[in-house]
Amino acid sequence: MNFDRLKEKLEILADAAKYDVSCSSSGGSRKNKKGALGDSSASGICHTYTEDGRCVSLLKILLTNHCIYDCAYCVSRSSNDIKRAAFTVEEVVDLTINFYRRNYIEGLFLSSGIFKNADTTMERMVRVAKKLRLEENFNGYIHLKSIPGASDELMQEAALYADRLSVNLEIPTESGLKLLAPEKNRQDMLNPMKYIQNGIAQYKDEKKLFRKTPKFAPAGQSTQMIVGATNENDLQIIKVADHFYKNFSLKRVYYSGYVPVLEDKRLPALTTEVPMLRENRLYQSDWLMRFYGFKAEEILDPNMPFLDLEVDPKLSWALRHLDQFPVNLQTADYQMILRIPGIGVKTAQKIVSARRFQVLNMDHLKKLGAAVNRAKYFIDFNAGNAFLKYLTNQNLKKLLIGGSSSKFHNQFSQQLTLF
Repeated sequence: MNFDRLKEKLEILADAAKYDVSCSSSGGSRKNKKGALGDSSASGICHTYTEDGRCVSLLKILLTNHCIYDCAYCVSRSSNDIKRAAFTVEEVVDLTINFYRRNYIEGLFLSSGIFKNADTTMERMVRVAKKLRLEENFNGYIHLKSIPGASDELMQEAALYADRLSVNLEIPTESGLKLLAPEKNRQDMLNPMKYIQNGIAQYKDEKKLFRKTPKFAPAGQSTQMIVGATNENDLQIIKVADHFYKNFSLKRVYYSGYVPVLEDKRLPALTTEVPMLRENRLYQSDWLMRFYGFKAEEILDPNMPFLDLEVDPKLSWALRHLDQFPVNLQTADYQMILRIPGIGVKTAQKIVSARRFQVLNMDHLKKLGAAVNRAKYFIDFNAGNAFLKYLTNQNLKKLLIGGSSSKFHNQFSQQLTLF
């Protein structure tokens, strides 16, 4: 084996993979067995993140950066003059096992440029997962990036050996995709997503009847959208995410701020900053839809199609709906308590439980884990709350954000090295 060439391939293909952020490993359920290697149990895999939020704890690589498509936003586009490389199946398997044994990584995230056609690429990726599972007895986490246009037969096999599958939507809207990737078809992305959704549902039904039914993508499926490469507003983006959560049963939708890497008149200029704060606000909105009971049209509307970058979307909603406040913690229902800025899901649950035994006050709220510096302006206690005098103050927003600073810096960090 030529180790210098292998290291060069790893540098090229790990660097090319850093733009894909949809590599969460939560939800896996493969247990370690005697004589096997690794564990992808529901406790999840420990990750390391760069300061810009990219996950780097998995062996995160492309099978190849050769690609037949010329997508304007992609560094691996066919017309881009970059150094190309490709791993063999055996090389990916050996790297995964050796890095795992050295405790460098705890799982594999494998994506690829599309060489020759979708089926050829997907077949090669499935071989990697199959070899790890059957020949190396590897029970660690495997996430395969499904190739749009791949056959149902290959998707079936991929789901049997991988923990999670994902198909990137890439651009939120079909019109944006046509502009930047005219060779691609949105339907080719939807078909494997629908197949996996149906397969997971079928597996759950069969599991009720047959205890030893083979696992089928046990960690579900996810997708990713690039934010800022085209002119979609935030309302369009969160409505797309909401649609896929409801109609494709996705585990996660990931948002990736566009990183200017290529000069193209269809794209933002190379000097454009990565929209990291906007990306963070979209993740917060996503959280509100998934765990807080918010609807997409509540977070934004046509009159306000972009998220407020100064405050988080939950606080923004509260400031636009001051008529809903103050909320009495002793009598309000759980869903309304969830809408109070500074109170999360766990704290809301504790409040509902604790108020059965005592009358709550501000000190109790602090002990229950609420961010009292925000919540105190929106809540009422049976004994009253002196901070409510600020609720109708025109400067309430400034009062809330005064002295705060963002953790997001105006820089883009490269993916951390494994060496």
